[in-house]
Amino acid sequence: YAFNIGSIDTFQQQLQEFNKDYGVRYSFKRQDNWGREVLQWVLFLGIMIAIWMFVMRRIGGGGGPGGQIFNIGKSRAQVFEGGKSTNVTFNDVAGLDEAKEELQEIVDFLKNPKKYTDLGAKIPKGALLVGPPGTGKTLLAKAVAGEAQVPFFSLSGSDFVEMFVGVGASRVRDLFKQAKEKAPSIIFIDEIDAIGRARGRSVSMGANDERENTLNQLLTEMDGFGTNTGVILIGATNRADVLDRALMRPGRFDRQIYVDMPDLKERMAIFQVHLKPLKLDTSVDVEFLAKQTPGFSGADIANICNEAALIAARKKKKTIDR
Repeated sequence: YAFNIGSIDTFQQQLQEFNKDYGVRYSFKRQDNWGREVLQWVLFLGIMIAIWMFVMRRIGGGGGPGGQIFNIGKSRAQVFEGGKSTNVTFNDVAGLDEAKEELQEIVDFLKNPKKYTDLGAKIPKGALLVGPPGTGKTLLAKAVAGEAQVPFFSLSGSDFVEMFVGVGASRVRDLFKQAKEKAPSIIFIDEIDAIGRARGRSVSMGANDERENTLNQLLTEMDGFGTNTGVILIGATNRADVLDRALMRPGRFDRQIYVDMPDLKERMAIFQVHLKPLKLDTSVDVEFLAKQTPGFSGADIANICNEAALIAARKKKKTIDR
């Protein structure tokens, strides 16, 4: 006969009292269910491991087979090379003639470095594109890579920022290592002010330690460039006033190229680029549109052209008119 009991200690105490009253002899053997104990520990450890793997995948930006648990310190740059190119040249960049002229020298160096090194010239290690949002800084950087036909590493300054200490510096090292292996190449960091802000301005002590470590590693890597490595860094920002002075000095960002809002002539050229794929009515006057949009950036003009196409489609028109 078998039955379940609640507490073993309580049952033994009651059994001893019963034995005193009635003098019943008894014997028992205590057995533990080790299988159940082991199963409970296995389930507990399995759940903890599953939670840990899920958290690490989310932190590493994974989600595929195996996630990126061990790749958290790897560079997140998008690489354009070989068959996967930027497909952008200076012909696709309307206006910005002064900026294109300055960047053309970088393209010439990447294509013909011997012409410069034979004369003992030191090629600029970096160029900083400064200007308001939407003026074409990213497009210019892609055009440089497209003209030079070299590997192009593109990422944002926020891609270096992470909650774990040392991850940003590790990603900087990995980025420059990849770029040197595929030299000649171009590294483009958009919104570089995310990691390039001046050091020592934090109100709360230690709040910016990780960002400053990342910046220090970036400065070290830029100093480590040789004159013939063939790696050029292009940065873009609309907040050059907050950048660290060590980042702006000659030998790191040798060139500072200001990309301003387009003037009338440049706005006409930008309109012609964005209106080219659209079906236009003969009444559309590009010069009139350019005169009506002072202070508009290239991105604003592109949006105007797209909105015109959407409105024409909404009104069921065959062409886009005034």
